Amino acid sequence: MSGTLQVIAIALACSAAAALTGVPLLRLLRAQPLWTTAGVLCVVPILAVAAGVVGTAHAMFLSAHDLRVVLIVVVVSAVVAIAAALRLGRPVVTATGALTRAAGTLGAPAYLGAGRLPSAELTALADTLDATHVRLVESRERERALEASRRELVAWISHDLRTPLAGIRATAEALTDGLVTDPATRERYHRQMLADAERLTGMVDDLFELARLQSGALELALERVSLADVMSDAVATVSPIARARRVVVTGSADAGVQVEADATQVGRALTNLLINAIRHTPDDGTVEVQVAWADAAAGGAATAGPHDGQAIVAVADRCGGIPAADLPRLFDLGFRGEAARTPGEDGDHPHQPRVRSGIGLAIVRGIVEAHGGEVTVRNEDGGCRFVVALPAA
Repeated sequence: MSGTLQVIAIALACSAAAALTGVPLLRLLRAQPLWTTAGVLCVVPILAVAAGVVGTAHAMFLSAHDLRVVLIVVVVSAVVAIAAALRLGRPVVTATGALTRAAGTLGAPAYLGAGRLPSAELTALADTLDATHVRLVESRERERALEASRRELVAWISHDLRTPLAGIRATAEALTDGLVTDPATRERYHRQMLADAERLTGMVDDLFELARLQSGALELALERVSLADVMSDAVATVSPIARARRVVVTGSADAGVQVEADATQVGRALTNLLINAIRHTPDDGTVEVQVAWADAAAGGAATAGPHDGQAIVAVADRCGGIPAADLPRLFDLGFRGEAARTPGEDGDHPHQPRVRSGIGLAIVRGIVEAHGGEVTVRNEDGGCRFVVALPAA
């Protein structure tokens, strides 16, 4: 074997023996702080180099003086290298501590970001923690808003249920006790009981529909439908309410506007919007509806043939407007807003669908979003304009 190969073999054997000692050492230190692992990773490679140099020098049968010089150089170099490695590795250890503190305060008001970190991987991890914190805060805010809406809904539903139930009970007691003997009065009492029962049925139906929407159990029977036909059916449904309030429902509809939708569910959403608009429009007022392609509604020219954009249904009332602070919450569960837009006890036809207790508009949003669309509202011309946008067929 040549001298070069002997040197290589000796250096390899000595260095490998020193390096392999780091394997069991790292296993023993797995539960220890990161700085101990970092120290081992710094020291073991340097000791492996030193062992190779010392082993090779000793095997070359150097003189005692030369061997001592080599050993001094190796020891000094190893000490300096170890110290430098530990110092240069300190930012990584510090960064892991910052990441740990950041992870411990995720979602808390006193969240502490990790700040600037010494490597791209650690920076990416810190960015992930920051994004997770934002999502947690937003999720917590949504949960709080939902809980507040639920409490508000329970309060309003309790109030609204109590009124018809009290009416039914009082009427039934009067009939049972024989306090009413006049046939005309008895018939009026029966009609009032039926009207109160219809109110209860409407609220229960709304609650059931809302529960299906929130649980994701709503199954849509999608088909190609004309939005103009769906709106026409909705207008026919609310006509008795409009006549009772002497409100005129007018507008325009493009018969060519078609969407892939569940006609029954979309019709329910449009009916809720129309009832809401009629209720909050003064007597002898006007509710305007529009069915069109989104580009035509925005002032562009309507085009024939298939559309890649959106179809819109707009319902405009004359309620006098909604405070700007209430607009973002208008579709929230249980939200009613100011007294001027709170449903009253009169003015609705007893045998028609009802939008009560902040449920109706929440159902509208749920149905529209289930179809991949969106519903918005803005103040316009002394009233409000609700716009439902659905993907074109």
